[in-house]
Amino acid sequence: MIATESLITFVAIIDGGSFSAAAERLQQTPSAISRTLSRLEQQLGVRLLTRTTRRLELTEEGRWLLTRARAILAQLEEAQQQLQQHAAQPSGLLRINAATPVLNHLLAPLIPGFMARYPQIRLELTAAEAVIDLIAEGADIAIRVGALADSTLNARRLGDSPLRLVAAPGYLARCGQPLHSEDLAGHTLLGFSHPASLNLWPLAQQQQAGISIVPALSCSSGETLRHLALAGAGIACLADFLVGADLAAGRLLPVLPAQTLPWQQPLWAVFYKQGVLAPRVSCFVDYVAAALAGSGTSAAARNGIQISA
Repeated sequence: MIATESLITFVAIIDGGSFSAAAERLQQTPSAISRTLSRLEQQLGVRLLTRTTRRLELTEEGRWLLTRARAILAQLEEAQQQLQQHAAQPSGLLRINAATPVLNHLLAPLIPGFMARYPQIRLELTAAEAVIDLIAEGADIAIRVGALADSTLNARRLGDSPLRLVAAPGYLARCGQPLHSEDLAGHTLLGFSHPASLNLWPLAQQQQAGISIVPALSCSSGETLRHLALAGAGIACLADFLVGADLAAGRLLPVLPAQTLPWQQPLWAVFYKQGVLAPRVSCFVDYVAAALAGSGTSAAARNGIQISA
């Protein structure tokens, strides 16, 4: 296969009228230009130029190749310009995967603004409570909460969301407000069915950081736990991005806020990157990060997010 560099060199020789002129144009030495042309002729098995002490003349094969080389290079230049324009105006289908609570509470409020800014991007949002294989599921980006275990992924940290113990006013009126972590033994605790690490609550007890609870009612979805807490079923431990609006509106109340340790769940945008990141992916990650940061921290606070330095 003929290298593009060889065609560029060949055309530069003809346009410049000499090896030295081509060398100056391509910022190479005349000997390097001569070697490139020789390799091209050897590869094609024909003589392209007739060299004399005063001038260079194209052979019949050289004239044939010159016409086609100019057309090929013009097409490559046009393709490059189109790709640059495409990069300047991201477009295409962008597939985003996240757990249901992340889609509902973190991403959904940001999507209208993103679509208004990038109207040529089509979005496909898919909910998955478990960690997925991005390639197998055909996803471009996943928004994940917590520690990342897959080292093959590229990731950008979007921020951190504090963990809160919460319960509905009705539940606390009926069952009482716990005053110490030991009081939780007399309450209905709502937790996750898996993984067990999500049932380690940010409370100190007997100089130990974190209390592992055994939930009376467990489920796999943080969104379901939120609804159970809102319904007065018990006390739950959830991230601020999920319950921040409920706390602000008084639908949920903090439980043991003074004893709660400052644990935070990191929020990540994860993606596979081989070479240059696709513009539709990079612009979405940039948009979400900027939207969560907001102007100062106001937008992030509304979403229960603290922006990482």
